[in-house]
Amino acid sequence: MNCSALVSLVLILVQLWPCSPSTQNCGAQNTDQSFKALQRVKRGWVWEPLFATEEQTSEVPVYIGQMKSDLDKQDGNLKYILTGEGAGSIFIIDEYNGKIYVTQKLDREKKPFYTLRAQAVYRDTQLPVEPESEFVIKVRDVNDHEPQFLDGPYMATVPEMSPEGTSVIQVTATDGDDPSYGNGARLLYSLLQGQPYFSVEPQTGVIRMASQMDRETKDQYLVIIQAKDMVGQAGAFSATATVTINLSDINDNPPKFQQQLYYMSVSEEAPVGTTVGKILAEDSDTGENAAVTYFIEGESSDVFDIITNNETQEGIILLKKRVDYEGKRRYRIQAKVVNRYIDDRFMKEGPFEDKTIVKINVEDADEPPVFTSENYVMEIAEEAVSGSLVGTVTARDPDDDDSPVRYSIVNGMQLKRLFSIDEHNGTIFTTKPLDREAASWHNLTVTATETRNPEKISEVNVHIQVLDINDHAPEFPKYYETFVCENAVSGQLIQTISAVDQDDSPESHRFYYSLAEEATNNSHFTVKDNQDNTAGIFTAKSGFSKQQQFSFYLPILILDNGTPPLTSTNTLTITVCDCNTEVNIIYCRYGAFLHAMGLSTEALVAVLACILIFLVLILAIVAIRKQRKKTPFSEKMEEFRENIVRYDDEGGGEEDTEAFDITALRTRTVMRTHRPRKKVTTEIHSLYRQSLQVGPDSAIFRQFISEKLEEANTDPSVPPYDSLQTYAFEGAGSLAGSLSSLGSNTSDVDQSYDYLTDWGPHFKQLAGMYTSHRSLRD
Repeated sequence: MNCSALVSLVLILVQLWPCSPSTQNCGAQNTDQSFKALQRVKRGWVWEPLFATEEQTSEVPVYIGQMKSDLDKQDGNLKYILTGEGAGSIFIIDEYNGKIYVTQKLDREKKPFYTLRAQAVYRDTQLPVEPESEFVIKVRDVNDHEPQFLDGPYMATVPEMSPEGTSVIQVTATDGDDPSYGNGARLLYSLLQGQPYFSVEPQTGVIRMASQMDRETKDQYLVIIQAKDMVGQAGAFSATATVTINLSDINDNPPKFQQQLYYMSVSEEAPVGTTVGKILAEDSDTGENAAVTYFIEGESSDVFDIITNNETQEGIILLKKRVDYEGKRRYRIQAKVVNRYIDDRFMKEGPFEDKTIVKINVEDADEPPVFTSENYVMEIAEEAVSGSLVGTVTARDPDDDDSPVRYSIVNGMQLKRLFSIDEHNGTIFTTKPLDREAASWHNLTVTATETRNPEKISEVNVHIQVLDINDHAPEFPKYYETFVCENAVSGQLIQTISAVDQDDSPESHRFYYSLAEEATNNSHFTVKDNQDNTAGIFTAKSGFSKQQQFSFYLPILILDNGTPPLTSTNTLTITVCDCNTEVNIIYCRYGAFLHAMGLSTEALVAVLACILIFLVLILAIVAIRKQRKKTPFSEKMEEFRENIVRYDDEGGGEEDTEAFDITALRTRTVMRTHRPRKKVTTEIHSLYRQSLQVGPDSAIFRQFISEKLEEANTDPSVPPYDSLQTYAFEGAGSLAGSLSSLGSNTSDVDQSYDYLTDWGPHFKQLAGMYTSHRSLRD
């Protein structure tokens, strides 16, 4: 408090002092003056924080500080008042001397400070001596919380063989105490378990590698970390956490064979691809670091092969080529295993591979005979006679006992008719002459069977080629349709011919053309060889007459180049056509046809005209017969009408006039004299009565309908204008019965229709009609 404020406060106290509290005017006057004095005073209260230690307990309140006004004369005239958070309950103040006490146990972690207000007033007048002042009481922390590892337990993975100092993981503990006060929240980390492999940084909790470790020796470590507060001083709290550290694998180990020598065996009967055996190289690494690949080195790689089983990492030795016990009984192969993925960092430690020796014994087996060739190709000339030698197949037993072999042909009967084989020596013969043009190759299947063990059979294909001889003469490839015009000139080309030969010439065929000897004196046509296996037919004269000679037959001699050469005479038919110098094939064919029929053009036209007249007469006769079969009423047929009405109910009574139009039957032009219908026979009446008692599917009902239809169709007195209306059966048990009038005019049974009057006004007219009808009858 500064001097001016102190002076002002003293002046105020002097002015207030002479007044007696019992004098009200004086008190009021003095109060106004004191407030005015306080307003004039500028005071600056500055409070330093007060501190109360948490967790502090005592049977009596604990003193934490004191407030005192500069105007306090310690005469008891001033009173100190405390308000705000916890005032009166947690904190109390001595109103005489301003000392502040704490009465309860405090917890800084729940509430670290309290805001209160203090004021000094005159005890007698309760007037403020000073303005109300706000201050803070801070709860001073004590080390009452243990550290905690909230994220534990911890798991970490680090590659094996990691260098010293490699960071593994960082662990962190928390402390609820105040880090800004004292050492209660200052933690210190230490390693309780894990030496000498790991270390921990005391301030950060980072765990590091303390030495290189091999996963193959131990792949998991349990480390215990301790965290202490108070920087590890005496009385500090502590907590521990476990850290499980796994070593991940690296490819730092080469594969190793379990054995340096393997023994295996394989039968000489084993087919290619047979599994001979398995070898295994172990790798201490895991996953892809343990993946290996096997190889076979040396000359044996052409007989055996090895593959890698990627799941079991085994090497599977397979038979790559058939083995023969009699040829070679033992094999020695060298197998190598190599890491599939190699880490270059460890190449200096040596090659990541290993080798082993595999000895394989070939087991003897009773093998089938073996032919000296995989297949045989033989030749025989087609002129060979029956019993000619074709060739020989040879097979032997490869086993030591060398069993005799028996040969046979296993093809169909057709080949067995052409060939036979000596079962003892395998010689093949023909059994009948061969024709190359029918079949140039014959494929036989020959078997060789051990005589001591007939189950051992081998077979081989024998291909026999039939060699060609020139036994077929050349001939025309087709029929030539050759025409020559009547006005053709000499030297005109009328046809180009060629030839074919069924023989198989070792060189290309060559044909030579000429006129046969008997036609050399023919002065009508000539043959010119074109030297390209074709020839041209030319006219040797000008002008031909169809009436004098219609056709010419020209014999042509064709010679081939076979050994020996063969010739044939082929006849070319040349027809004369009445055309210009250019031949019209269709026209000439027509003329040739007439000539073959022996008819002229005029005769052919006459024949066609006769055929046409005959067809017209037949059509006329058919039309007349159809006209006679027409009905005598054909001219009136369009006026004949039928109206078949199907009723699915009983109708609409008298007002239903749409069922049938009777006016169509009342045409004046077709009105005829009415003739009475024949009486219905008693038998039909009986069927009618029976039909009333059965359903529409009854045979009696169907018979009744059929007979009524027949009666209507056969009655000659009834004109063709009637309308047959068939009513569906109404069912048995109806009180009304049937309303059909069929047979009513011939019935001898009297019926009473008095009940119609009881049906109401809708049936009044019907009741009157039947009642009057009955009266007339009576």
